[in-house]
Amino acid sequence: MTQFTLKIDGMHCGGCVRRVSQALASTEGLVVNEVSVGTARLASATEPPPIDQAIAALAKAGYAAQLES
Repeated sequence: MTQFTLKIDGMHCGGCVRRVSQALASTEGLVVNEVSVGTARLASATEPPPIDQAIAALAKAGYAAQLES
C-alpha cells in the first residue's frame, strides 16, 4: 500500500476529526490509518493513490488540505 500524509487546515477539535474521518471514508481505495488535529495519515489500496479525491472530499467538508512532504 502507498502511504501518505495530508496536512489539513481548520481542524481544531474532536468534532473536526470526526467530520474529516467521515469525509475520507467516502473516498474509494483509501484506508485511513489515523486522523489527528492538523493531519491525517492515510494509505491507499489503489495505484495511483486517490490523493486528489481525498483533498476534494475534505474541501467539500470545509477543510483545506495538501500533501505533506
